[in-house]
Amino acid sequence: MLRWQWYFLKKGLNTILKLTLQTKLIIEYLSIIFGAALVGLAYNIFFLPARLAAGGVSGISTILYELYQYNPAYVQWLINIPVFFIGLMLLGKDFSLKTLVGTFFVPFTIWISSDIPFTIDNPLLAAIYGGILLGIGLGIVYRGKGSTGGLATVAQIVKKFTGLSSGYSQLIVDGLVVITSAFVFNLELALYAMMAIYVTSKVIDFVQLQTSPSKLVLIITEQEEKIQTIIKEEIDRGLTKIRSIGGFSNQEKTMIFCVVEQQEAVYLKKVLQEQEPASFVVFLNASEILGRGFSLSKFHETAR
Repeated sequence: MLRWQWYFLKKGLNTILKLTLQTKLIIEYLSIIFGAALVGLAYNIFFLPARLAAGGVSGISTILYELYQYNPAYVQWLINIPVFFIGLMLLGKDFSLKTLVGTFFVPFTIWISSDIPFTIDNPLLAAIYGGILLGIGLGIVYRGKGSTGGLATVAQIVKKFTGLSSGYSQLIVDGLVVITSAFVFNLELALYAMMAIYVTSKVIDFVQLQTSPSKLVLIITEQEEKIQTIIKEEIDRGLTKIRSIGGFSNQEKTMIFCVVEQQEAVYLKKVLQEQEPASFVVFLNASEILGRGFSLSKFHETAR
């Protein structure tokens, strides 16, 4: 290839890469805005009408609304913005424009949807469905590599200066809000708020990890060539072989590691039971799969 051809090819690839990165950044910001909108709607439709202070700044705003009728959107802005700048000074690199976007759009959604006509005031329904909607919203925000700020920022500050883990720091901060709500409202509503926090955490994990029906298969066998042929030729999947020692027999065996789709797992189980019943096989749920055959298209080498 001539030098000038290589130059233009390289320039074209760089342009495509820049456009790809810009598109990715736009998608991330749109994800943060959309997720923040869902968080705000979860608050106005479920948590505020049901009087559930499910931790965080939203929980504080619910308590203050109950005591003094302060507008929740204004309360969240007044708390979030100063906390953001304090976090920016103390934590530095952990904060960005994305955090500011999430911090702004949650109260903004609460403000513009304050007169939403349909609300749920049943605390059980609010804890379950509000927790689901909140978890979806936060999960989308986190997938966009953003944050909604608030007491999550305070938890990170507690973590930095106390050495506690992120989970314990968040539990302490949210726990104080829930305990306060038990005195302002009653113990029953505080327990429902704890239920909402639990539901939210599970949904966040589901959204972030994109839980899929794919299965991780571990096969411990002495007939590695036979099983390798079954996996590669009958279900067209790749595999990894790991040498292992049996704890009972102290004999060397092979552990075959592969990931398959759910329908492939059913077929593989049937074939292994028929053709290799002596092998030890474990099927595990896989949360998110990255790589050829899953997030990327399959790659087949062709003979030359």
